[in-house]
Amino acid sequence: MPIGAGSATASQLIDRNATDVKLAVNGQGEALITYTAGGQLKHVLAWGAVDAAKPSPGAKQVEFSLDYAGGYGKYRRPYWKDFGSQCEKYTGPPLPWMVVACDAPDGSHWALQAWQRALPDYGVTPTAAQSVYELHLSHWKGALPVLTVKMDWAYRKFDHMYGSFTYDGSGVYGFHSTSSGQPLDTFGRILYVDTYNSAYGGGWKRDNSFLTHQSKGTFCYGFYQHGSHPPGNGSEYRATIEGPGVTPDVMWQGPAPGPYNAAASKAAQADERAHFADALCKPV
Repeated sequence: MPIGAGSATASQLIDRNATDVKLAVNGQGEALITYTAGGQLKHVLAWGAVDAAKPSPGAKQVEFSLDYAGGYGKYRRPYWKDFGSQCEKYTGPPLPWMVVACDAPDGSHWALQAWQRALPDYGVTPTAAQSVYELHLSHWKGALPVLTVKMDWAYRKFDHMYGSFTYDGSGVYGFHSTSSGQPLDTFGRILYVDTYNSAYGGGWKRDNSFLTHQSKGTFCYGFYQHGSHPPGNGSEYRATIEGPGVTPDVMWQGPAPGPYNAAASKAAQADERAHFADALCKPV
């Protein structure tokens, strides 16, 4: 069963509803993001982080240093005027929600992605604050985190999702959270699940959001009825999650499992027990 819905703001968050976004990178491991938000032209300098650390109690995940100080701050001058960008053509893997990306002189990748992380669960109409597009910055050299999502059925009638979120061969998860499922450390990550053409209405709607589980980064979720909200069964599903540390955000998308199939269900439950089951996720 899922842990309660929550909300998290990762260290890679730059701003909201940004337009005319530009990315520059120099040879000193710094990125300059230029964009317009709230009617103002902004320049943000980011440095000091790459990839991610594995979860460790009491430690802190890697994060950028960010300078929003009107273009002065770190350099005490308007650094965008002589930043000296050395951005090269992006050679990394395709990314969901990508706005712009480039390679640094050292071969590392920088990218900006924008998506609606804060949408409310159960297809509820979002407020203006909830419908914003968050602009996220990432910087990495190694492999990307891996989001594995599989579909089957729960109780023979509900669509059911299970899987894991891993990085460098280990699960991605946090150690502390609120009772509603909001991370209280920098390692916790929430999976945001959307449903397409469901009882909530046409198009994509947010169905739920929940934490990955400790030790393996696993998760499971049944598309049941929640209170007065109808089941979120759709024709397609997608799941998006913020990468650990300053790695990119990852998204999976796939079709609904279709009508219940006993043989396929038996195989899926065996797979879940063998690779994804934990105290919170048991095939039903």
